[in-house]
Amino acid sequence: MDFVASAGPSLGVEVELALVDAESGELTCVAPELLARVGAGYPETEHPKIKKELYQCTVEVITGVCATVAEARADLAESMREVEQAAAESGAAVIGAGLHPFTPWHQLSLSEGERYQRLVDTIGWPARRLTTHGVHVHVGVRSGDKAIATVNSLTEYLPVFLALSAASPYWNGRDTGLASTRTKIFESMPTTGLPPHLRDWAEFNVFLDTLIEAGAIETVREVWWDIRPHPGYGTVELRMCDSMPTLWEISALAALAQSLVTEFDRMIDAGVTPDVPREWVRRENKWRAARWGVEADLVIDESGHTQPLREIVDGLVDRLLPIAQDLDCAAELVDLRRIAAEGPSYVRQRRVVAEGGDLQGVVRALRAELADSIAAEVSAT
Repeated sequence: MDFVASAGPSLGVEVELALVDAESGELTCVAPELLARVGAGYPETEHPKIKKELYQCTVEVITGVCATVAEARADLAESMREVEQAAAESGAAVIGAGLHPFTPWHQLSLSEGERYQRLVDTIGWPARRLTTHGVHVHVGVRSGDKAIATVNSLTEYLPVFLALSAASPYWNGRDTGLASTRTKIFESMPTTGLPPHLRDWAEFNVFLDTLIEAGAIETVREVWWDIRPHPGYGTVELRMCDSMPTLWEISALAALAQSLVTEFDRMIDAGVTPDVPREWVRRENKWRAARWGVEADLVIDESGHTQPLREIVDGLVDRLLPIAQDLDCAAELVDLRRIAAEGPSYVRQRRVVAEGGDLQGVVRALRAELADSIAAEVSAT
């Protein structure tokens, strides 16, 4: 498979949103009528930036190919506003979170389509309970070999992305104790989790050929690693983030992704191979981020020394700020410090309950956060 190289660090963002009943807050399977509504007037009645997902309670909003984080944020806000308006006509609202706090997965309907039915028939229970919502960030890279080197090196920072985006402490009406329960649910699927360490693009093709020939997958689209190369887009795709309830948080993580990929690109051009941590360190740190979120202490060397994730974030911002300034996303990158200090969505969700609220109140808070975020962005643009 050829890698369709990008000219530079272009940006694309995909956000999976949950549709909830406006009264009860439960997930509601109104995506088919919503998609028909927003798709009216487009070829084959399909909106180019609002798509269906595995379940009828979910829609995905995607940007075009963007140059800056600000451009991607404005693009998302425009499509999200369309989703909001169309959802309201069905008595529904929209939230951004890794998981819905209380609606059982077995009450929900799958989207129509041979691909989705085959997925569930082949994989079974792990796919059937996949009512998860994530944010995926694509950053353009200039060759397949660079994409593989970048994927390898980004695994060191996967726990930072995961902790700062964590937004799924509740599932099936209970607090799981995790900051990102979505992560552990998604890991039960095949070809998910941490990517294997590969030498180059040729070895990635060997991997694909093996699994396709064995009947394990049909296309590269079924490789669901936390970070993967996307040959058709010419990008590295970061897939480890929970869906988030505000555009400013999504933008901050997108700025981190674009800045890190650009840093690695420059290092490789200078003949420097970015470091890749040991596999057991990567796995331990991913677990710590999913469990403890921004309170995690991450392993930083093979001697077992650790450092608070908040300190790691602070150092990352300092290191990447000159690159972020070149990319015109410095303000968004600095917002990572705010997330680390105040806590991401999982902290706010638990605060609602700690202050006497219930899980319906959590959904109302998530709904208000996203609505306010969209409104603020639309009015600013």
